[in-house]
Amino acid sequence: MSAIQTQPEGAVTSVSSQSSNRVLLAHGGGGELTGGLIADHIVSVLRNNHLAALNDSAVLPWTDRNVVFTTDSYVVTPLEFPGGDIGRLSVAGTVNDLAVMGAEPVALSLGLIIEEGLPFETLDRIIESIRRTANQADVSIVTGDTKVIERRAGDGLMINTAGVGRLLEGANIDLARVVPGDAVIVSGTLADHGLTIMSIRDGIEFDTTLQSDAAPLNEMIHKLVDSGVDIKFMRDATRGGVAGVLADISERRGISIEVDESRIPIKPGAQYAADMLGLDPLTIANEGKILCIVAMQDTETACDVMRRCPEGRHAAVIGRMTDEEPPLVELITTAGGRRIVQRPYGEELPRIC
Repeated sequence: MSAIQTQPEGAVTSVSSQSSNRVLLAHGGGGELTGGLIADHIVSVLRNNHLAALNDSAVLPWTDRNVVFTTDSYVVTPLEFPGGDIGRLSVAGTVNDLAVMGAEPVALSLGLIIEEGLPFETLDRIIESIRRTANQADVSIVTGDTKVIERRAGDGLMINTAGVGRLLEGANIDLARVVPGDAVIVSGTLADHGLTIMSIRDGIEFDTTLQSDAAPLNEMIHKLVDSGVDIKFMRDATRGGVAGVLADISERRGISIEVDESRIPIKPGAQYAADMLGLDPLTIANEGKILCIVAMQDTETACDVMRRCPEGRHAAVIGRMTDEEPPLVELITTAGGRRIVQRPYGEELPRIC
């Protein structure tokens, strides 16, 4: 891009001046305005040697460990919400997708699809949030792309990320290893993210403050793998919530799962909000919680490791795998009854991640 000059030290400066405080279609045309957008609002914030080179791809040093690769796209309304924003969501979500496979995240790509009219001050806050979250996860944004499109149905910005990582030694995440008697653990309180988005988007006021749980979990998961706990399966319980993850496990493995409602960690405010809206907390999205299946003898160690991390301080054993037929997920209610837990048919809370 001719609009950008790369200095010997790797600093990037723009030779264009911004004539508007909002993104224009012309910012996506590949000329000076494009160069100014990339230099002034993206590379200057996320700067590292790989990104500052502005090549079409990044060349990364590697090892002989297995490569783990993932990609995801993020569309959320509103772009900013209590506890996070679309930028934090995109970095944390991709980092967590790598981490639950037992990988150490190494590098991410960042694809921005910006609608014309997005204020630069909004874009700048989100890019800064991306920088902070990447630093928290100790991962680099090494390459990316920017497109500017006409104003459409979005809130001004959509993000695509891809991530690569190295498989950690000792990680053996394989659903085929799950057997009756294994324990189901969640790393913390459920439903925080989905209920936060719904309350902000629809202007619903509750007696308590709700806040998204969006956070990178790779450090906690790394410690869990290093602890020697026999982790057989992990997944972050995003769209579809814990119910969706459990239903997938039961269906794919052909095994039954019993969940104890009294053990499910949920904040009183979130429970109140879910009850008021007629929603099942098990089906609501989380962006900073994992569900893992471990050998029953390792439950105490696993919970102790997670509880010593800020993101896992409310970790709890909520159920177990059983050999009941036919395979299904059952919830033992606080009243002593039983009901079948199913994945949501559609999406109760659209545009949440």
